[in-house]
Amino acid sequence: MPRPDRYLVGAVTLAVLMVALVIGVGVAFAYDAGSARRTPLAEATGVAPAVTGAAPVRPAAPALPATAPDPYRPDAAWLAQVAGRTGIPLRALTAYARAHLRVAAEQPGCRVAWNSLAAIGGVESTHGSVHGSALGDDGVARPAILGPVLDGGAFGAVRDTDGGALDGDRTWDRAIGPMQFIPSTWERWGADGDGDGVADPHQIDDAALAAARYLCHAGDLTAPETWRRAIFSFNHSDAYVADIADLANVYASRASS
Repeated sequence: MPRPDRYLVGAVTLAVLMVALVIGVGVAFAYDAGSARRTPLAEATGVAPAVTGAAPVRPAAPALPATAPDPYRPDAAWLAQVAGRTGIPLRALTAYARAHLRVAAEQPGCRVAWNSLAAIGGVESTHGSVHGSALGDDGVARPAILGPVLDGGAFGAVRDTDGGALDGDRTWDRAIGPMQFIPSTWERWGADGDGDGVADPHQIDDAALAAARYLCHAGDLTAPETWRRAIFSFNHSDAYVADIADLANVYASRASS
């Protein structure tokens, strides 16, 4: 995840320290095995957390326009309404909703929901806006969002796997982009969510689709234990899983209010 150790969720700082996670397909994200949540999500969002081990509420699927050349493009009115209610930036919400719809078509048995993807994006990079970065109209986060160098110091050691092509480091790996993929994981799960022919971890549509497919590798995400296992594979920390569940529930609650 991005360095320094503080992440803004709304107007409040949420600190998440990390080390490298190696699980099955390789390193997905980095975390600090001993860290707990430094700031309650109630302070960060204005809504008290409500999750104690269950999967988050699954809100209604994003609405589609009656006629659309792009079958996965969410309805503009739905996007505007939900963005206004949740505080998720419109460009980021578009990517999460689009990934939800596309994976629902590809893998109907998975049932990944946009609010889970939004919670990951919120915790990992404040929807692509951490440390002065911003999503452009093209969905690319600029400046690039880079996590700490995984050199075995304060964080786990992960030797370079991409020749520095994605993270700019030819010695050690770093988590990259708004959803904070490790290069080796992106090599397997990287996706082209915006249809430009390139899988780019710094582009929010690509990153959200890759994250959705990564989650679906666990199975049916409406089953609480499957959902928790999927999120745990992103970041091997029970506190992280609880944070994602809490924030996903906040978004579901606000979207339906």
